[in-house]
Amino acid sequence: MTSDASTAGPETAGAGLSSLIGEAEKLANPHGHDGETSTAVNSEKNRSLYASRIKIYPKLVHGRYRLVKWIIMAITLGVYYVTPWIRWDRGHFAPDQAVLLDFPHRRFYFFWIEIWPQEIYYLTGLLILASVLLFLVTSIAGRVWCGYTCPQTVWTDLFIHIERLIEGDRSARIRLDKSPFSLNKLVRKVSKHAVWLIVAVATGGAWVFYFDDAPTLATNLLTFSADPVAYLFIAIFTATTYMFGGLAREQVCTYICPWPRIQGAMFDDESFLVTYKYDRGEPRGPHKKNTSWDGRGDCIDCGQCVAACPMGIDIREGMQMECIQCALCIDACDDIMAKVGRPRGLIEYDTPANMDRRIAGEKERVHIFRPRTIIYMGVLVLVSAIMFFSLATRAAIDLNVLRDRNPLFVQLSDGSIRNGYTVKIINKVHEEQAFSIRIDGLPSAQLIQQGVSAGDSVKTAIAPDSLKDIKTFVILPREALGSLDEGEATLRFIVENTATGETVYNETSFRGPR
Repeated sequence: MTSDASTAGPETAGAGLSSLIGEAEKLANPHGHDGETSTAVNSEKNRSLYASRIKIYPKLVHGRYRLVKWIIMAITLGVYYVTPWIRWDRGHFAPDQAVLLDFPHRRFYFFWIEIWPQEIYYLTGLLILASVLLFLVTSIAGRVWCGYTCPQTVWTDLFIHIERLIEGDRSARIRLDKSPFSLNKLVRKVSKHAVWLIVAVATGGAWVFYFDDAPTLATNLLTFSADPVAYLFIAIFTATTYMFGGLAREQVCTYICPWPRIQGAMFDDESFLVTYKYDRGEPRGPHKKNTSWDGRGDCIDCGQCVAACPMGIDIREGMQMECIQCALCIDACDDIMAKVGRPRGLIEYDTPANMDRRIAGEKERVHIFRPRTIIYMGVLVLVSAIMFFSLATRAAIDLNVLRDRNPLFVQLSDGSIRNGYTVKIINKVHEEQAFSIRIDGLPSAQLIQQGVSAGDSVKTAIAPDSLKDIKTFVILPREALGSLDEGEATLRFIVENTATGETVYNETSFRGPR
């Protein structure tokens, strides 16, 4: 059998070869030689699972959503870098940092709130609130968390902006990368990576300030007298920030982050998503000035939405897992629509249901209160109410009683039964407090402190913001053993603040012979 190539003439073979060369050049240079084309290099149809990453060159756009992103970036970065330096007077016995994760002393300080290890459920509740709030926001407005406030998005946006300031906008960066080695190229590349490393070091340094007194730690870091663990964590966070924000970028969202896979379960037809309105934009194609718009859509196929996308996708291909809903394509498209004299909003936050309604000639509507959003709102209100009530009513004393298990009981020479208990009292007040310990439930029983004579109660003083273990014994006389039910009775330890009258109690058991 003879192939077509062997029988084709010289002109046909030359044309075929030119076509193959053209396709190869297109794959090698998806952005064109000067960035004149806009290929969605990260869309599913254009990327290969085993192909090397094709760098994305997002174009700077201007508009309302870009402005919102600038504002949110400034706020989030400001909060992150400034928060550890906010001072909060807690008195002589507590640190003066407003937000502090004090692991050595097992405390979490958040302005006026102090969380002890025994109160870790508050952090659990906070995580539940954050998760449900994220579910609610996603079901209403899509991945706005990913597009505006996610740390990966914020830092990547910052790194892209630094790159843009040093190397130029999209076309200039593409030309620079394709240009041969030169002193200008070396200076720009080295400068960019140097600034990236400075930002990464500042990010890692700010993170460790949340775990120790910021001014003290900063002095120790600069004098190289800080704990080696601090330098280790700064190095780790510097490396991850530099890699994720500067080098990996969209690959973190595409391949590492699990949220794009999860968020699909949060959407429905009434969710607002960044949407290309194909009912208005199709059929698309180039448009010449002063020609009619009849019989065609508003999309002129300029590719500016692709050029602006930091994820390297084409929003006109529909909703995609890679889309972070940053809305920069909206600003890019609105700018083009204004230039060609067409209404803005060809790409806009829209719902699939409203798309169907327009096609059917029906009126658009907003449907926020739906079964899933109502459930999310209900859970948010319930968990928030529980946490606020718990915080508002929590005692300044915490009590835990541990009964000795070896031995279960001791029979004394006079026939009475003794049980040992370790009473743990937490004084959450930043002043020394006096406490009284008594028991209830065994009328004839006596409470004694180790090394102290028997009595009705035990007196003790506890230092500010600290825990104290008190070894106690409960003795039940022989004549009262009949009050035990099969060798066991319920016993209550009551602790009272002698100054304020505040009391707490903890129930345990008293054991004796059956």
